[in-house]
Amino acid sequence: MSGILVFAEHDGGTFKKSTTELLGKGKQLADALGTNLTAAVLGDADAASLGAYGAAKVFQVGGDFSDYSSARVTRALAAAVEASGADVVLAASNYVGKDALPRLTARLNGGQGSECTDLRAEGGKVVGRRPLYAGKAFADVHVDRGPAIFTVRANSFGQPTAGGGSAEVVALQADGEARVSLVERRAPQADTADLTEADRIVSGGRSLKSLENFDSVIRPVGAALGATVGASRAAVDAGYAHHNEQVGQTGKTVNPSLYIAFGISGAIQHLAGMCTSKVIVVVNKDFEALIFEHAIYGLVHDLFEVAPKLEAALREL
Repeated sequence: MSGILVFAEHDGGTFKKSTTELLGKGKQLADALGTNLTAAVLGDADAASLGAYGAAKVFQVGGDFSDYSSARVTRALAAAVEASGADVVLAASNYVGKDALPRLTARLNGGQGSECTDLRAEGGKVVGRRPLYAGKAFADVHVDRGPAIFTVRANSFGQPTAGGGSAEVVALQADGEARVSLVERRAPQADTADLTEADRIVSGGRSLKSLENFDSVIRPVGAALGATVGASRAAVDAGYAHHNEQVGQTGKTVNPSLYIAFGISGAIQHLAGMCTSKVIVVVNKDFEALIFEHAIYGLVHDLFEVAPKLEAALREL
């Protein structure tokens, strides 16, 4: 094996939690396979600092990547893969992983395993495990034609402990015509982690009955727990929550340590987006709600009575 390359994403120079998570797992795989770990950084960030997480070399593509362009990101990553000679690429399963990585796979004539929740070394290769049918089954993905590209759900692995190493930085350029121009940027006004990387999530469903109830019942529980707020598609369609808070097959796929669902029945589309959560807590008056089948803890009760009491208890703690 020629090596493992991690796509190290950052936000304004600050590396994302998913980046260090993937570097930690990539280092374990590289050690098991007797190969080296490298990383790819797009734009301005402290690339050398990734050596603290096991990257021996970092390929940094110059330029301003703050305005996302799938074509530019694809070209830049292709240049990094070519320069590194890696035959395994690891990336987060977020909007970039779902948009640019399939393009990268096609450009490099490789193979891809998407939405993996586990990776292991087996037979001299990296094997990915991904959920199917809303988590009812799992498939092991073997990629026979390199490079093998795997996208991984956030929070699938623990955070590694940073060492004191510094990586060698190799500067690259990936020029090309820009096909998209930015018209306007609207940044979300939130002080919590993005849903895809959140470790704790509190979600509400259509049973909240109104935007006012959602804001006064679900958001205070999330604030008391230091959690990110999510919602079912029914709640979003009804206007109770924002579209960027939607969890599910047509929203965001999440993988937190704790997922609390208030008034969510558990439609297959919602379950597909959150069923791999480590601990699922459900509060619903309908004891036949499908989501109870996936719950570690379930309470058949009125959410309007439970949520305020839970918020008060959390604030006392």
